[in-house]
Amino acid sequence: MDLKFSANELQQFRNNEQIVRETAEQVIKDFYLFGLDVNFPENIHWAYDELYHQLLAHIDRMLSLDDKKLLALLYQIDVSEKKIQVESQNQPEKSLAVVVTELILDRELKKVLTRLYFKNLTDK
Repeated sequence: MDLKFSANELQQFRNNEQIVRETAEQVIKDFYLFGLDVNFPENIHWAYDELYHQLLAHIDRMLSLDDKKLLALLYQIDVSEKKIQVESQNQPEKSLAVVVTELILDRELKKVLTRLYFKNLTDK
């Protein structure tokens, strides 16, 4: 089940220290499976932006050198090629690397939020 969140709600969660920390841990875990290092940002207030820039560098490199690895990573994270195509068409001013990076971070954030939602349901 994929919970639906508005863009405004997602933006608010990006400012929540616990959510950002858990999202970073999810990103680090998923990228590590493919031999890609992502470091946890030291300053939690800038963590989301730092994660974004680290991922953007990896995505940009994979788009140029290793698209098969990128496709496997996207499958692992659950970001579809169709979603990438739609978002690229909706945001033609953004590079493909930027669109993919944003989709990955949004998906990882949603994974964390979904996990917390169901954890809270079972704790009650």
